[in-house]
Amino acid sequence: QVQVVESGGGLVQAGGSLRLSCTASGLTFGDYAMGWFRQAPGKGREALSCINWVSYPYSAASVKDRFAISRDNAKSTLYLQMSRLKPEDTAIYYCAARTSHLCKLSASEFNFWGQGTQVTVSS
Repeated sequence: QVQVVESGGGLVQAGGSLRLSCTASGLTFGDYAMGWFRQAPGKGREALSCINWVSYPYSAASVKDRFAISRDNAKSTLYLQMSRLKPEDTAIYYCAARTSHLCKLSASEFNFWGQGTQVTVSS
């Protein structure tokens, strides 16, 4: 059974930084493309970043200069380093695994999802 669990969310002031982590079990982590998404209240799920099986990253233009995705296959862990956070970054952040080596920045392309972690950025 595949389990995906996010951690590291919390309350941070605008301009601050936060690192999210995601562990995945029940799958061969290194064989999966992994992604980060977020959903703000009243909005749809937004794709942020994806990293393929050889650690090549892809990021949405809206966060490319502030967020960095990385992975540690030995620890079956995905990371999202977020910097220069803004109040509009407030959302639930989700980690997901795609049954493919390759990335697609679309929520519908991902197969296994975590429950999410709340990030709140105060002004």
